[in-house]
Amino acid sequence: MKNTLTPDQGAADLTAPTPPVAPVAAAERIDTLDFIRGLAVMGILAANIVAFGQPFEAYMYPAAFLTDPADPGGWMWIAQFVLIDGKMRGLFTLLFGAGMVLFMEKAWARGATRWLQAWRLVILMMFGMIHFFFIWAGDILFYYALFGLIALTCLRWQVKTQLWVGLAGYLVGALIMGASLTVPWAMTETSFGDSSPELIEESAEIRASIEPALAAGKVPTQAILSGDYGALVNHRITQQWSEPLTNAALFGFETLPLILIGMAFYRLGFFSGAFDRAKLLKWGWIGLIAGGIAHLVIGLVVKAGGFSYFGTLAGFIGWSTLPRLWMVLGLAALLVAFAPFATGWLGDRVRAAGRAAFTNYLGTSVLMMLVFHGWALGLFGQLNRPQLYIVVALTCALMLAWSKPWLDRYRYGPLEWLWRCLTYRQIFPLRR
Repeated sequence: MKNTLTPDQGAADLTAPTPPVAPVAAAERIDTLDFIRGLAVMGILAANIVAFGQPFEAYMYPAAFLTDPADPGGWMWIAQFVLIDGKMRGLFTLLFGAGMVLFMEKAWARGATRWLQAWRLVILMMFGMIHFFFIWAGDILFYYALFGLIALTCLRWQVKTQLWVGLAGYLVGALIMGASLTVPWAMTETSFGDSSPELIEESAEIRASIEPALAAGKVPTQAILSGDYGALVNHRITQQWSEPLTNAALFGFETLPLILIGMAFYRLGFFSGAFDRAKLLKWGWIGLIAGGIAHLVIGLVVKAGGFSYFGTLAGFIGWSTLPRLWMVLGLAALLVAFAPFATGWLGDRVRAAGRAAFTNYLGTSVLMMLVFHGWALGLFGQLNRPQLYIVVALTCALMLAWSKPWLDRYRYGPLEWLWRCLTYRQIFPLRR
């Protein structure tokens, strides 16, 4: 297949990475990636469901619910925090890095260069902008594309360099985020903020910032409740236009390092069966359990503080960053170990959901508009946590129901096909 984007057809790309240590059949490697991706895309919905069905601030801060959360003691908040929040996004980011190398392997085999990948990421960025402004403000595609373009310059690095820079970058980001979010928590939730007249004044200013922060979400909330889609889009364009860049700055310390780690893992054969299964299970369980215990301790600290604004913010984004890495890597190891044994009908459907993950991710956002927005079913602000989890279960069942029959008949998911056509600037056959 000729690439119309690069004038130097057949030229060698000196940035081509070394092959995995123990390469196996491409189909087995891709099956593992698809299996993990399918679970991750469903898990991302579980993480995001509160922000879909309630004001965005309720994602972290339970007091922002428009109805009784029906979560006595906040134990469901803690369960989601420990088991779901951030872990599925982390898995997805690892896979994004691995997918970049997988794509380039195929591109190099056809004589293309990194410009093809760069163009592909620019298209993904455009999808992210459409998603953010017209569908849902919780988009992650924009900053995946942005940091993917940066990571593209790192393809020439040695595998160990990618891995250690990724790990070191993540650690630095965890320390920065932890310190920056601990300060307002300590100022407002502990006696530290009362230890001097200057600190008392500063802590009062920090507390005063809560109301404007919550008030910023009232306009989009009201637009969703009233069904005024035009007002919602106008607000995003005129008032929230900078949020994709703000989110990129906030999550960049996590996203770029995980992309690099995903690249290194792919090249080391992590997704290909090159690692001893017993060691994957051992270290996978260690990472999962140690990270889970750390998350539980953090959750209990937040609970002891009454799920305060700065307590939940610090717990979600600051303190949990480092143990989240343990859980993400642990989950990845366990899923790689178990993926070859998930051969039944459910495993096949999870893989199909992963092969159509792009369609499932954006399609879920569209479906949630139909469920929650005032111009559709109008359930926004009306469902409590248990009811929102029912929506998650039904939507995941829908992903599993449609993905496999579609892919039995067609080569790609609908948006996967569109992305491919735009990448290569040609129309590919869709039906098998």
